[in-house]
Amino acid sequence: MSQLRQERSRPLMLSKRACVFYLERVRVILKDDRIVYLTENLQPIEHFYNIPEKNTAFLLLGKGSSLTDAAARRLAESNVMVGFCGSGGSPLFSALDLTFLAPQSEYRPTEYMQAWMKAWLDSESRLLMAKILLYERIALVCNIWKKNIHLIQHGIQVNDIALASFQRDIETATNQEQLLTAEGRWAKALYRQLAQGFGIEFKRDEGNNSHDSVTDIANNYLDHGNYIAYGYAAVTLNGMGISFALPILHGKTRRGGLVFDIADLVKDAFVMPQAFLSAISGHNQKEFRMQLIETCQDQDVLDYMFGFISEIHNKIK
Repeated sequence: MSQLRQERSRPLMLSKRACVFYLERVRVILKDDRIVYLTENLQPIEHFYNIPEKNTAFLLLGKGSSLTDAAARRLAESNVMVGFCGSGGSPLFSALDLTFLAPQSEYRPTEYMQAWMKAWLDSESRLLMAKILLYERIALVCNIWKKNIHLIQHGIQVNDIALASFQRDIETATNQEQLLTAEGRWAKALYRQLAQGFGIEFKRDEGNNSHDSVTDIANNYLDHGNYIAYGYAAVTLNGMGISFALPILHGKTRRGGLVFDIADLVKDAFVMPQAFLSAISGHNQKEFRMQLIETCQDQDVLDYMFGFISEIHNKIK
């Protein structure tokens, strides 16, 4: 029966998977040929909750969680990315890779990695790829923000002066350092628009676990949301067989640099607005997380990332 079930049950394409999980204080195990988790409720009867691994993109395991080798093997067979993280979904920790535990399939495509590597070794091609990435970020945030009903209600829109300045800086940049400087100014401009629209004083402070103010909560949700974006990016890159260690803009000395680059595509458009909105609305972490994941599903973020990588591949091959 187990073998028959496995033959009939096939994993969905990575770009079409709907499920993302964040779990704390659970044991993830393989039971009756299914991936399940159980919580520490100290009751005489244990309750198991199913994880549909063949429709799951990635799994974040928070404080007090464990994963058996049998469950890890099954998750890898289903091509599910697994990340161990701190409370609330950040920061990420891992033993096998900087960002996520990646399934090591020997049958992933090689054409994307080969083309990416060839372009990455050429400084001019790498600069072109970085510019394509930033132009895409601009296009997406402008398109999404003008459709976001919550931003419209608070009179929040992309600043035209900051937009023109960023586009000009991208066009004239001759190296990655100049692009990073321009990108930093762009991010500050977006934070400024959101803070003014939502009526809060804001300064970006990564890794601050304080919850003393709305600003602290917004910073925490930005951290948490960014790690969800990293999950989507890691799934995309792993599925296309491209190493995380070949960044085009960030993290040249960090193995997960390319994950950060690809995640940046959606951080401006989706993570930033939801973090501010959830902070002023009094949402808890679970509510923020569910809202962000629902938005990413509605906007087909995985499909979008796969499509973007394919477009870059066609331009550089």
